[in-house]
Amino acid sequence: MKNDPTSNASGLTRRAWLQKVSMPALAVAGASTLPTVAQAASAHSKGDQPGLFNIRHYGARGDGSTNDTQAVQRTIDACHQQRGGIVLVPAGDYLCGTLELKSNVTLHLAVSGRLLGSPRREDYQAPAAIPPGNGNVVFIYAANADNISIEGPGTIDGDGIHFNNGKGDNTGPGGSIKTGNFDRPHLVIFYRCRHIRIEDSFFTRSAYHCFRILECQQINIHGIRIYNRVNRNNDGFHFNSSQYIHISDCDVACQDDGCALFGSNQFVTVNNCTFSTRWSIFRFGAGEAKNITVSNCIIYDTYGCPIKIGAGKSRIENLLFSNIVMEHVTGPIGIGFNAGDNNDTFVRNISFHHIRASLVPKPVNHPDIPFDVKPFDGEQNSCITLNGVGNSYLEDISFNDVQVIAAGGGTAAQAAKEVPAVSAEYFGVWGTAPVGAVAYGLYARNVKGLTLQHVRLTYRETDVRPAVVLDHVSDAAILSLSIQGHPEATALRFINCRDILCTATRLLSPAAVFLQAEGDQCSNIIIEGGDHHKAKQTTLGKLEAIIIK
Repeated sequence: MKNDPTSNASGLTRRAWLQKVSMPALAVAGASTLPTVAQAASAHSKGDQPGLFNIRHYGARGDGSTNDTQAVQRTIDACHQQRGGIVLVPAGDYLCGTLELKSNVTLHLAVSGRLLGSPRREDYQAPAAIPPGNGNVVFIYAANADNISIEGPGTIDGDGIHFNNGKGDNTGPGGSIKTGNFDRPHLVIFYRCRHIRIEDSFFTRSAYHCFRILECQQINIHGIRIYNRVNRNNDGFHFNSSQYIHISDCDVACQDDGCALFGSNQFVTVNNCTFSTRWSIFRFGAGEAKNITVSNCIIYDTYGCPIKIGAGKSRIENLLFSNIVMEHVTGPIGIGFNAGDNNDTFVRNISFHHIRASLVPKPVNHPDIPFDVKPFDGEQNSCITLNGVGNSYLEDISFNDVQVIAAGGGTAAQAAKEVPAVSAEYFGVWGTAPVGAVAYGLYARNVKGLTLQHVRLTYRETDVRPAVVLDHVSDAAILSLSIQGHPEATALRFINCRDILCTATRLLSPAAVFLQAEGDQCSNIIIEGGDHHKAKQTTLGKLEAIIIK
């Protein structure tokens, strides 16, 4: 207790003190058990216990129709001026516009306490303290503040359906941000804040992103629920250039990116969470992303690539994804890298361990999203994609104990397709006719140091594409790979690959050819052991490059 930074002079932690005070009584507006504002401020100033500031005592009505913005803001300001404490949102619907959280303020949402976003645009501000990128109109924000908390079982509800005009921000593939819809409030923005804690609350119906956490440090998010599906670009978490981020035990259902990490995000852990969205879950953009782990998560009903790493002039390294279940997804993992002439960039040391992925042929609409989202052509028959372009190479990429059940349906035309030299999002890579990927399991181009260990690739419907296509891959170890074949197709296709060791590989069903080697640069491809008797022909192509032991 002595080392608990939230403990007070009386020896009680803030949580223990809240439990000691009757929470049902706290939830009742104007309850007689609550201390007066003067008493709370006085008690806090003496250091006996944290100050408690009830928004009802500052004039908030909580009837769902009166604009309570000024009353709630007065409460936050009073709490901040008294060197911090707890701002209590008791039971009720408190209609508000833009609110600013400040240093040392804990916003406690009691059971049935709800901050409800105003449907009127004029009630919201675009604070000068928040940079305008992706819009800075906001419901609740803090800038350059320390020690901020949002907690409790209540709700922050943006009621963002009123801002659905049919337009998104056009930041996606093929869009033009010049005509994008940015004039709508995000639910929560933190900018250049430190020591942020968000716990137990429900966040829903934002008009734009749910959380934007920009250039912040020490962020702890635990046990919250996000349901954000009333508008386009309804992200869950959106981080930009933040450090020491820890997310655990959260449930996120949104329309756009579930957990976007753009810019230089470092020292990040995500564990024990569930995610669902129309687009991606873990999305990485340009910047310096490193030292990030994601574990023990379930991803379901997600399209547009659950794990999507797009890199141009970036430095991305030390990303670990483990113990992840993907159910009903497309394009489960996609990495694209095109550094151009920039030699100071890299994508390396990325591992995927203990993954179970079940794929669907193409995206379908979520019944609770109030508009249709037309699938891209390239989202059909998708696969895992590792895509280095030009002179850009991915380095040290590993898959261990990975099982992918593809939907199947791939055609010979798709298998013969030449992959365009672009590093767009995976459905952009595959988006030129004929649609779909060249492999049903894994396509890898320009990779140095690839490990596939205890990987199993199968499909539900007939598929004549190879299970794995490697294109300009070197220094690869393929250990205990089990793949499903097709009687008229090649199971493994290697194009200009060298120094590849295949050990204990298994062909699960008949195939025309187990391994086909193509290109003048193919060399030192070793097949050691395994079971390939179901193939009509073990090898094909540049046979002098293949060594069978």
